[in-house]
Amino acid sequence: MVNVAILAQMKAKPGKEAAVEAFLKSALPLANQEAGTIVWFAIKLSPSTFGIFDAFANEAGRDAHLSGSIAAALMANAAELLAEPPTIEKVDVLAAKLPA
Repeated sequence: MVNVAILAQMKAKPGKEAAVEAFLKSALPLANQEAGTIVWFAIKLSPSTFGIFDAFANEAGRDAHLSGSIAAALMANAAELLAEPPTIEKVDVLAAKLPA
C-alpha cells in the first residue's frame, strides 16, 4: 500500500530537453534498487517540462529516496540541465490502483 509520494517538476534549459529526458530514463535502474520506492514514474508534461512521481508506504521510504542517488544526481546536474531549480513536493496518496 502507498500512503505518501513525491511530485517533482523540472523545466529543461532551451536545447537541453533531450538531455533531461535521457537523464530521467537513466534513473530507472536506480529507482529499481530502492526497496522503499513502490512506484516510480518519469514523465514528460510538455516539450520542455518533465516530472517524477514516486510513491512509498511510509515516511521512511520517502526520506530514503529524497536522500538517495537519484536526488543527488538530479541536484548535481540541475545547473547544467534545468532552467530553474526543480520543484519537489511531498504529497499524500489518497487512493491508488497497483498491480497485485
